[in-house]
Amino acid sequence: MGESGAPGCRRSAIIGVVELMFLGTYEHTLDTKGRMTIPVKYRELVSEGAYVTKGFDQNLMVLTNKVFQALFERVTSMNMADPTARELRRLMFANAFAVECDKAGRILIPQILRTHALLQGDSVILGNGSYFEIWSPTLWQNHSEKLEGSDANNERYANLDLSL
Repeated sequence: MGESGAPGCRRSAIIGVVELMFLGTYEHTLDTKGRMTIPVKYRELVSEGAYVTKGFDQNLMVLTNKVFQALFERVTSMNMADPTARELRRLMFANAFAVECDKAGRILIPQILRTHALLQGDSVILGNGSYFEIWSPTLWQNHSEKLEGSDANNERYANLDLSL
């Protein structure tokens, strides 16, 4: 049992800011019961539990309790009369499930979410800073091809201020 009290998920004594982010790309497999092993570097970040929900691109998002709570507060503060805000609530919360690491460092992904993301065995896990995404390899391959073109990226990101 890790220091945090969660089996299979240990917490370091000293953690830097960068270590508190989900970074990198990993390939993992779901077992026949829908359990997926969380990358070792992510386990301590989800040691106190997490939420898995539908993402925006036929993928899944896994958010720590803290990030999910902040998202909940932000989304529920939006105007209920706004149809777009209601749709966002439905997308995020009607499909959200609390998950915990088991002693082997796995989470159970509910069938409804596995079906949505076309997950059948192999998966790709992408760090996204404050959360991580789970993709089917085929859908990720199709999506990542859009990210490869430098001309398209120059145009896509031209209006973002990325100066440091």
